Amino acid sequence: MNCKNAIKEISDYLDGELDPVVRQQLAQHLSECKECTIIVSQTKLTVELFCDAELVPLPEQVSTRLHQALRSKLNRPA
Repeated sequence: MNCKNAIKEISDYLDGELDPVVRQQLAQHLSECKECTIIVSQTKLTVELFCDAELVPLPEQVSTRLHQALRSKLNRPA
């Protein structure tokens, strides 16, 4: 496994949803790659931080602009 493949698997790895073979390959890669280990660690901390965060409502103007931008990116009419 290389770094690019490892990064693609982080979400499933942290969720405990990786195939056992892929999980073993990722564990082996992480034992040898400090950079990917840091990425996994920081991603895990970020998820933990935001899972406990209180939701903050967006102001209406921000929400409208966000939805317009998303529709534009997805090429969907309003």
